[in-house]
Amino acid sequence: MPTQNDPTPIDVVLPCLDEAAALPQVLTALPAGYRAIVVDNGSRDGSPQVAAGYGARVVHERRRGYGAAVHAGLEAARTELVCVLDADGSFDPGELPALVAPVAAGAAELAVGRRRPVGVGVWPWHARAGTALVAALLRRRGVPLRDLSPIRVARREALLALGVTDRAFGYPLELLIRAAAAGWRIHEVDVRYAPRAAGTRSKVSGSVRGTLRATRDFAGVLRTVDGPR
Repeated sequence: MPTQNDPTPIDVVLPCLDEAAALPQVLTALPAGYRAIVVDNGSRDGSPQVAAGYGARVVHERRRGYGAAVHAGLEAARTELVCVLDADGSFDPGELPALVAPVAAGAAELAVGRRRPVGVGVWPWHARAGTALVAALLRRRGVPLRDLSPIRVARREALLALGVTDRAFGYPLELLIRAAAAGWRIHEVDVRYAPRAAGTRSKVSGSVRGTLRATRDFAGVLRTVDGPR
C-alpha cells in the first residue's frame, strides 16, 4: 500500500461520462501514490481535457457502458493492485487505502465499499431499493454482501482472469458472482456516500429509468452466471 515512505503506485480506474464538473475534486483528492486512469466513455463536456489537465492518464473507450469503461481501464492499468472508483465525486478517494489494506496484506482477494449516505436524499429510494433486492439475491447465492458499490480493489491480473463479460451496468454484479464462485475472500468496508458534484447526473440512481435499466442488466446476469456451489 503506497505511503509517503513507500511510493509503490496503485492505478485507479475512473469510468467517466460527462463528469467534467467533478473531476477536479476527485483527482486532487487522490492519496499520494494513487494514479488516475480516466476512461472516457463518450463525454461531450470536455471531461478528457479536464482529466489530462489534472495529470490523469486518459483512455478512450468507444463502446458505451459502465463495464466497457472499467474493462478498458483494467487493460490499461500497469500496477499489481488496481482500484475502481466513480468519477462523480460521491466517494472520497481518501478512503481507498482502507480498501487496499486487506488486499495488500493478503487477507482478501477483493475489497468493496458499502455505502453509508452522509445525509437524507443522497441515495434515492428507487436506487436503494433496487440495490437491496439484488444484494439479497446475492446473499441467497452465497455472496455475503449488503451493497453493489462501485468502489473496489483487487489484483489486476486476477480480475482479468475472472473473465467478466458484461459491458453494461451488470458488470459489478457479474464480477461479484464470479469472484465468489472462484473462492475469493471478499471484504466489505463501510465508505461515506455523498452527493454527486454539482453539474453531474447519475446514469443509474439519477432517474427511475436508469435504475430500471440497471435492474434489467442485473437480472440478465443473475439468469446466466453461475454462482458459488
